[in-house]
Amino acid sequence: MHLLLTDRLVCPRCGPGFGLILLADQLVERRVLAGGLGCPNCRDRFPVADGFADLRAPPRSPLPMPAAPASPEAESSAQLAALLGVSEGPGHVALVGALAAHADALADRIPGVEVVAVDAGMRAATEREGVSRLVAGSDLPFQPWTFRALAADGTRARPEEWARLVGRGGRIVISRPEEDAAERLERAGTRLLLRQPDWIVALVETS
Repeated sequence: MHLLLTDRLVCPRCGPGFGLILLADQLVERRVLAGGLGCPNCRDRFPVADGFADLRAPPRSPLPMPAAPASPEAESSAQLAALLGVSEGPGHVALVGALAAHADALADRIPGVEVVAVDAGMRAATEREGVSRLVAGSDLPFQPWTFRALAADGTRARPEEWARLVGRGGRIVISRPEEDAAERLERAGTRLLLRQPDWIVALVETS
């Protein structure tokens, strides 16, 4: 996990307004490899091991060690990068759920961007430059305006929350959207740029 990303995290238990304090046990080239993130309000601690952060609110069950995520096809990663609309850094891009498997490919494709891969399966991936790995609950524990763009599979769609995390001018991409996804995005203050059976892309127009 990149050191600068820890400044954008909030307590999964206490919510926005309660930032986390990094307690690093191992820090190499501005990447947190081991330690924890503590909340000064509820005093809970969220572990970081091998660069992977567990940001689930308590009670937390043990995470099974998954198999290393399979590398997606280059063509599908290129399509996702185009839909996100971010061609260079700096900044953060979030991939939530199954789309987190594209994290390495996007980090290689988009210079200067930190790809935040939010999925339990990323625990088996290797720590590398350009990718921060973590697991979280249904609410993503980040400050508003953390991301320049966010992509997720339709089963985890939370348009209202995502619009707050991305902010004005950023894109939200949903793969395999549920039937009401477009309407929910519009109610969240976004404008649809693309609506297809497999993809929806929306531009956030509210701050």
